[in-house]
Amino acid sequence: MTKEDFQKVILQGIPEELPIAKSWDTTVNHAPKRKQILTLDEKRLAIKNALRYFPIKHHAVLADEFAQELKEYGRIYMYRFRPDYKIYARNINDFPHKSVQAASIMLMLSNNLDYAVAQHPHELITYGGNGAAFQNWAQYLITMKYLAEMTDEQTLVLYSGHPMGLFPSHKDAPRVVVTNGMMIPNYSSKDDWERYNALGVTQYGQMTAGSFMYIGPQGIVHGTTITVMNAGRMHMKAGETNLRGKIFVSSGLGGMSGAQPKAAVIAGMIGVFAEVNAKALHTRHSQGWVDEVFENLDEMMLRIKKAVANREGVSLAYHGNIVDLWERFVKEDIHIDLGSDQTSLHNPFAGGYYPAGLSFDESVKMMAENPSLFKDKVYESLRRHVKAINAMVAKGMYFFDYGNAFLLESSRAGADILKPNGDFKYPSYVQDIMGPLFFDYGFGPFRWVCTSSDPKDLEVTDRIAAEVLEEIAINAPKEIANQLQDNIHWIKEASQNKLVVGSQARILYADAEGRIKIAEAFNNAIKEGKVSAPIVLGRDHHDVSGTDSPYRETSNIYDGSRYTADMAIQNVIGDSFRGATWVSIHNGGGVGWGEVINGGFGMTLDGSADADRRLKMMLLWDVNNGIARRSWARNEGAIFAIQREMERTPLLKVTIPNIADDDIVNKVING
Repeated sequence: MTKEDFQKVILQGIPEELPIAKSWDTTVNHAPKRKQILTLDEKRLAIKNALRYFPIKHHAVLADEFAQELKEYGRIYMYRFRPDYKIYARNINDFPHKSVQAASIMLMLSNNLDYAVAQHPHELITYGGNGAAFQNWAQYLITMKYLAEMTDEQTLVLYSGHPMGLFPSHKDAPRVVVTNGMMIPNYSSKDDWERYNALGVTQYGQMTAGSFMYIGPQGIVHGTTITVMNAGRMHMKAGETNLRGKIFVSSGLGGMSGAQPKAAVIAGMIGVFAEVNAKALHTRHSQGWVDEVFENLDEMMLRIKKAVANREGVSLAYHGNIVDLWERFVKEDIHIDLGSDQTSLHNPFAGGYYPAGLSFDESVKMMAENPSLFKDKVYESLRRHVKAINAMVAKGMYFFDYGNAFLLESSRAGADILKPNGDFKYPSYVQDIMGPLFFDYGFGPFRWVCTSSDPKDLEVTDRIAAEVLEEIAINAPKEIANQLQDNIHWIKEASQNKLVVGSQARILYADAEGRIKIAEAFNNAIKEGKVSAPIVLGRDHHDVSGTDSPYRETSNIYDGSRYTADMAIQNVIGDSFRGATWVSIHNGGGVGWGEVINGGFGMTLDGSADADRRLKMMLLWDVNNGIARRSWARNEGAIFAIQREMERTPLLKVTIPNIADDDIVNKVING
């Protein structure tokens, strides 16, 4: 398809005549069938809801087709309307547009549905088993049409993937405002998601899936790398200087978990992972993210022992169940240094967790046809899973929850995961590592995408970012020296690690000073022609300010406020009027629907003075909102960081806590 033909198809939106029905593609990794949860009346409503997108003349044909999809898959995806063109992050100028900002959003959402990036592309699911960019293909087509037609005096409003419409605004307003899964609190259970998603009225946007900011597994590689590195450093023995020969064991090779093997190798460790889905495993192996694959545990154990003896940095994957792998380690005389889990336990009964004792295909069938039995199998497997981990911890392994609701769901399964006082036996990685070392100091996952889709532009930005961080490091206080040096090393090695999958993107952890100075340098490079096209800035929602999640991002908040969501809501509102190109706020993400509120932004830099003004205003708020909240929670690093920022920014005035003496408090309570 030529560029001109591609642009014509985008501008038509919903085609006037019905396209030919699509055949089922067995080469694509499809979403599992969802359980049948709707009543007969609700099924009628779901079909009526879906038909709203199409001319009445097509309703008879489509009603029957949508009823079949609902019966077969538990959802109406509108497969017939999946485009014939390849969806990927093209050069920004290939997208038809009147607004450069809108074109940059078209590029970003296209990357989320790229076959090389998305977990279940035909079901518009980017990662995490149910993290969707849109609910159906009609929403995608209309959204692309609106983005192509809109100007910088309009804002597109997206309700859980549904393009509600273009509304008049102004050039400093966001071009797109996204909400995903925003429910009345009493209607936010897992079954509520199943029901209302099947009705076509809400969706689970995960974090960067529904906000069009996913950059493939690279987005989590860096965070996983620094998590594993710092976990390893915390448990080094006297005289050890690196992590060579140490073993990190976890599960999953999907959209997010697929980052683990690459991260382990970058950290210099032996990474051992289990994956039940052969297609997911093959994808990561073919991309070079997994070094070696094993079908046999006997052979794998021998290979692990050899890797330890040779102090290798290597990633090894077992095609099988993680429970079987853990139970084998209990029997073997192999010391495991670090353990975690990245099964999608935010979604345990609909494809996020595959129980031991069942094959992948058996699980897929049971979760759709007998969901109550499948739930029992999941909980039985989790009890075995935790028992094996407990045995390995007793042998000296350090285990941490990696924010996937492993601890939470295991407790619901009745596993031996709680202390006598009701707390979890094991920490969240944010509690022990990311929170005190990074988030409290304002360091989080800052990312950018070169909209030229040219690797040469990415090389230029890597070099610029490294230079900026090196300059900052010269006079940086000791409290953040290690964070800066780790990220300088990361960005200098990034191209060699072959991290790009999909868009020409990069990520590093930076604080407000680093983000602002890097962004300012990028904007100048575009202005001077050193970078050939605009750059999109963003971040993972998993950041200093963007997410209220009591078992992950805010798990190291100890003043009782970790179950509140003021920070995430304030953040997205503040970003929206300080210059963000688009903003999003979601229910769910990482640990699950009803368990977290998270938000994000995108900002398009075009080399203009307006872009320079916006980036300085918005990025300062986007980081320091979270530091201020963490400071008020009495987090020592955050108090240091916000006081330092107030010295640098005279207009910033933050309320600093006065620390109460425990003796005084205990005296009045205990008498």
